[in-house]
Amino acid sequence: MSDIILEVKDLNVEFDTYGGIVKAVRGVDFSVKKGKTLAIVGESGCGKSVTVQSIMGLIPMPPGRVTKGSAKLKGKEILGLSTKELNEIRGKEVGMIFQDAMSSLNPTMKIGDQIAETLKVHRGMSHGEAIKKAIELLAKTRIPEPERRANQYPFEFSGGMLQRSMISVALACSPTLLIADEPTTALDVTIQMQILELIKDLQKTEQMSLIIITHDLGVVAQVADEVAVMYAGKIAETGPVDNIFYEASHPYTEGLRMAMPQNDEHVHKRLRPIEGSPPDLFSPPKGCGYFARCPYAMKICEKNDPLKFLVKPNHYSFCWLSHEQAPKVKREIFVPRSQ
Repeated sequence: MSDIILEVKDLNVEFDTYGGIVKAVRGVDFSVKKGKTLAIVGESGCGKSVTVQSIMGLIPMPPGRVTKGSAKLKGKEILGLSTKELNEIRGKEVGMIFQDAMSSLNPTMKIGDQIAETLKVHRGMSHGEAIKKAIELLAKTRIPEPERRANQYPFEFSGGMLQRSMISVALACSPTLLIADEPTTALDVTIQMQILELIKDLQKTEQMSLIIITHDLGVVAQVADEVAVMYAGKIAETGPVDNIFYEASHPYTEGLRMAMPQNDEHVHKRLRPIEGSPPDLFSPPKGCGYFARCPYAMKICEKNDPLKFLVKPNHYSFCWLSHEQAPKVKREIFVPRSQ
């Protein structure tokens, strides 16, 4: 277990709303190994961001609350820690890149000062030392003219440069674990590729573990070692990235995969979206959350929550189709995108 940086078990998160209690995360388990990348994948509203934000104490409480579960960072339980204790971890042990850099950065502070603030709080540096280090971090994230840029405000930066600045803030204290929540949202394809390559390079040089949250399977293919597919607040399938892409077991994973556009000139097919809508998490279904949308649904799926089935080494599926007595179904053949 010494190579496990973060281990989450049976995490449950709820929110009180005017309409009732939303059960946003329902019994999630996953782990992140030293130096490895875990991608948490799923459509909007499946609980990806809430999962990691609740672990780091970033959801508003109330209305949110963690009702059950465990999250251990390097063997130490971090769920239930006070704000003061969590502040010792956030930024120092765990860095986080948020979805919208413009709303995450302080518009009234210069970029260099925002990076320096983390260094002064966690490393006890003087203002001069922290600014010098901030300039080095901007240079490391490939921002041109870092000395000049450190003296500018967020509104003077482009979207890609803002995202690089957020990465600089997250890496300031050389964290053990970096969490990237949709790090390429609203960026064009060229900048998206640059940001992903930058994160991969920095992960190698800094020897960090990485959790990347995304709904884009193309991003997953580029950066992940392991993948956890989420649906309706639960893990649907988890395993090595190649298994998830080319030997998916859960019908939801298969649906996501078959909806991917392909840039292979020999493959011409109409994109096929997943029909229907996710279940209402005010009143989650008793059985499999994907039952109403699944083309292979069986009677057992409606009332019985699927067990965790071992498909292949380190590859697990929460689907009754993986049961040894389940009927064999003809699966779609996925043609990988050309490199």
